[in-house]
Amino acid sequence: MSQASNNAPVFEDLRVGDDITALVRGPITTSHLMRWSAAIENWHRIHYDLPFATEHDKLPGLPVNGTWKQHFLVQMMREWLTPAGWLWKIDFSFRKLDVAGSTLTAWGRITALEERDGMGYVTCEIGIRNQDGQESTPGTAIGVLPLQQGKVVPYPYPDAFASHDA
Repeated sequence: MSQASNNAPVFEDLRVGDDITALVRGPITTSHLMRWSAAIENWHRIHYDLPFATEHDKLPGLPVNGTWKQHFLVQMMREWLTPAGWLWKIDFSFRKLDVAGSTLTAWGRITALEERDGMGYVTCEIGIRNQDGQESTPGTAIGVLPLQQGKVVPYPYPDAFASHDA
């Protein structure tokens, strides 16, 4: 898959089925979870107190914060699309608990390409898998790229507040 000199993908070179650049993080430690919890001021004990999480709440370990998973998927898409394009929409579902000690991979694959209103819309299947290949956070995302290399999607993106069923 071609990348422009600024590292953004070139819409005209993309194909359905192409993988997008994955991100890998881990193993996720208790310190990572505590730092994230502090940054977002989420002081629920399940993210740092192992006996509480496992004995009181009967969890298999300290869970990775849902907001961290959200950030991870958005980061993957933004790093792949920018600086020429924008992440337009993202949707995902927390289906399985990921816990401290896991190594997580955010991944994506192009499922549709559409030219509309002078822009290239890239629909992707996305998700987060653990080191055992188990999917915990499946979803979809739509990025917008310019149709001509060297251009950028305007900011603010004019379609950002439009009502489309994309």
